[in-house]
Order: sequence, then C-alpha cells, then structure tokens
Amino acid sequence: MSGAKEVIGSGTEPPKEALEALKSKFEKAGQGQVFAFYNDLDIPEKAALYGQLQSIDPIYINKITERALNPPKASDGDKGPLLEPLPESATASILDSAEEDIEKWYSSGLQLIAQNKVAVVLMAGGQGTRLGSSAPKGCFDIGLASKKSLFQIQAERILKVQQLAGNLHSNQSVVVPWYVMTSGPTIKPTEQFFESNHYFGLKKENVIFFEQGVLPCISNEGKILLESKSKVAVAPDGNGGIYSALITSAVISDMRKRAIEHIHAYCVDNCLVRVADPTFIGFSASKNVAIATKVVRKRNATESVGLILLKNGKPDVVEYSEIDKEIAEANDPKKPDVLKFRAANIVNHYYSFGFLESIPEWAHNLPHHIARKKIPFIDTQSGEKIKPEKPNGIKLEQFVFDVFPMVDLSQFACMEVRREDEFSPLKNARGAGEDDPDTSKRDLHNQGARWVKSAGGTVVSESESTSGVEISPLISYDVQDTNSWAKGGEGLGYLKGATIKAPAVIEKEK
Repeated sequence: MSGAKEVIGSGTEPPKEALEALKSKFEKAGQGQVFAFYNDLDIPEKAALYGQLQSIDPIYINKITERALNPPKASDGDKGPLLEPLPESATASILDSAEEDIEKWYSSGLQLIAQNKVAVVLMAGGQGTRLGSSAPKGCFDIGLASKKSLFQIQAERILKVQQLAGNLHSNQSVVVPWYVMTSGPTIKPTEQFFESNHYFGLKKENVIFFEQGVLPCISNEGKILLESKSKVAVAPDGNGGIYSALITSAVISDMRKRAIEHIHAYCVDNCLVRVADPTFIGFSASKNVAIATKVVRKRNATESVGLILLKNGKPDVVEYSEIDKEIAEANDPKKPDVLKFRAANIVNHYYSFGFLESIPEWAHNLPHHIARKKIPFIDTQSGEKIKPEKPNGIKLEQFVFDVFPMVDLSQFACMEVRREDEFSPLKNARGAGEDDPDTSKRDLHNQGARWVKSAGGTVVSESESTSGVEISPLISYDVQDTNSWAKGGEGLGYLKGATIKAPAVIEKEK
C-alpha cells in the first residue's frame, strides 16, 4: 500500500529486541538517521517515534522514491505519446444526448439508489489554507445567505436523492452511505463539525470517516527527513491514496456488508456537485464499466486543465502542459465549432464495487509523483531546526486518475456534463476572480435562477449582481427534479407562474 495512517506510540518504552530489529531494518535501507536522537528522548517520545517508524517500510520508500525521481526514459526514436479523443462508444454528453436516454439513465440510477446499492466517497482531506481558514475545506461557507457549508450542501443533496428514490419506488428506508476521506490534520475537526451539526440530518451510522495515508518527506539526497527529534516529517499521499485507504480503513469491507455495487467519488471543493447523481450512476451501470468519469467542455484551447483522452490507446489524463499548441487548438473534424480535445477532468468518478474490491491486486503498481518543496527539518548532525529558503526535498503523492491506464478501454466510460450546472471549484481566496468563494456563490445563485425559470417561474432583480436565487437541496436536487412537478408534484412545480424577487433563498416547499 502507498501510505499509512500516522501511528502514535502507547507511551511505554519499546522492547529492546523489537527496537534493535527496527533500527537494523532502517540502517540496512540506508535510513538509519531517523534514530539520530533516539537516546536523547524521554519515554513517551521514544514510544511515539517507534510507533511511527513501525508503520514505515524504508525499503518500499526507497523503491518508490527512486521510481518517481527516475521514471523510464523515452527512447531516442520516440516521437511522444499518441493522443486521441475517447471513442464515441465510450462517451455520452448531456449536451446532445437524446432526452429519452437521459431520462432512462436518471430513472435507472434512482432505482439502484432505492435498492440501497449506491454509496458515495468524498475526498475531503484538504484544509482551507488558501481560503484563509485552518478548518477543513468542507467546513467553508462560500457566503450564501443560508450560511451553509460545503459539507451541509452535499449532505442535503444525499438526503434529497434518498427521498426522491424512496418516493419513486415506495421505499422509505433508502440509504446512501457517505464515506468521508479526511487527513491527519482534518479528521478530528471534520468529525467534530459533523457531530455539532447533527450530521446535517443524516444518520450517524451512515456517515463513515476514514483517513488517507501519509508518506515520509524525502531530502534531495534521498533521506527520510525528521520534523522533530521524535517525529518523521510526513505529508498526505495525494488523492490517489484513496485506493489504499479504502482497504486499510475497512471501507471496502463495510460496503460489502451493505451489498453496495456502485460508488460515486468526488472532491469536496465543488459546490455544484450532484452527489450520488442518478443520471451518472444509471449511465455508468448501463455501460457495465469498472470506471466512469464526468468531464466538462474545455472553455478554450489555453485553459489550464487536465484532459481525459486516450494515450497510446489507453484511458488517461494528460495535463495541459504536456500538450503542444497545435494539438490543443485542433478542432473536432465532426464538430468543427468545438475542440477535438475538450474533455476537461473535474475529479468526479464512478467505480463498480467489483473494481474497488480488487485494489490489493493493483495498488502497488500505481506510480508516485514528486512535488519539490521547502520542508522544515531537523539537521541530524547538529540537531538544529532548519527552515529552508529554497526547495530541499520532495513530497511523494499519487493521483486518483493514475489508475485509468490500468483499465481496458471496454471497462471505461466518460460523460460530458454542463459546466454551469455541475462544476464550480473552490481553489482560491476571495477576490481572486476565478475559482474563489465569490464565483462559487455566483454559480450556485445562477443555477437557482435557471431552475426557477425551468419550473415556470420568473426572477426579477434590481441588478445583475443581485439576480441569484439560492435553492435548498432539500427542495430540489437537480433540473430533472425541478421539472418533476409534471410527473408527481415534487421539486419546484409550485413556482409555476410565480415571481421571485432576487436575491432570494428558497428553503421550504410552499
């Protein structure tokens, strides 16, 4: 497995024989420096360091570090990878699919939810540091009048989709379990936030927290760094660490007990995410694939986004920097008004349970990537705490999409969705003008105004900046739901013919 949770010692001095065996293991791997200050530590510190080092395999760390620093080199005659769009057989687009197909996927997805076969995995390990907050990013309030956090918005979408599925299929015990992946710094505050908010109406036993792994920070010389005399410097193992964490945390075992068959995974920082989206679940299940992914259409040739495509005949994500100008600007021969390579990655994926159950068979083959960082450390010669002014080491991480090339094309599918309906990432501090709290709030408000109009209502406002409408997920899940008044009276049907003065919050059904 790529990473492990941090282990803290019990507070008692480790047995001598076990300690010597551990020292020998690290010394043989050329990493004996981690014990440089061991004899100077008090008993609790010794126990803590011993416990942490027990969770680290130095030979494995050496192996993945070497592989990340020295990836296979292309041969002299290599012209570079062959890049192609995904074939039509593996794709669908909400923008131009037939209405009957979309309705079929939506209905079949709701049926699977009603049968308690769907689960959700949330990647929420990040802190809101860039946003000016030390709290977990999911706790962040983007400035809505309701003061709802990202966690609350997403929890309420789960509540609503459970209700929709239950009402449609006469099952009032529908459960979509929510597995929330945190990190070392965020697991406690995340658990406390959910508890203090009574799990936002969800049942406690159906919200399961688990922690992503960590990996030691490595010096430029390949040595494991110490954060303090009694602690190894570590960093989260990236969102690709989700695969190992699902196994080590027993999440897969819990899914098996619940007879889960379909899993939706996404990142916490998208306020528009359709959690357990019935349309996406139904589409993916109809394809009978191991992995499916949602994409949005790339805005223009220069937008800095990763693209989902075929690389040497295999599904993959290729970063913007890896694509030359000619390829980036090429138009689709069949649709000259759009780019040939336009499927922008939004980290929104579907997995079959059977595929996730096989993680132990392939997780060790996932590559690690390096991020060169300024990493504070203890000089093992002098014992001084050093705060470097330039990058002095690397952090190793995996990406969630690293698994894509390991899947046969016949087991991979892609659904294009509307950016304005499903993707508004929160990356930057307020005032950045892009991917910040103001743009997230704007996009959510604009979506609400569109939904009111779709339901037959009218939105009036004094200015464009105040034209938005915040619609509680407890009232309406998505645009199909807003139109469901024609089929059974749910959603926003009561707004037909009504005039809404913006800015407005629609929190309760009429």
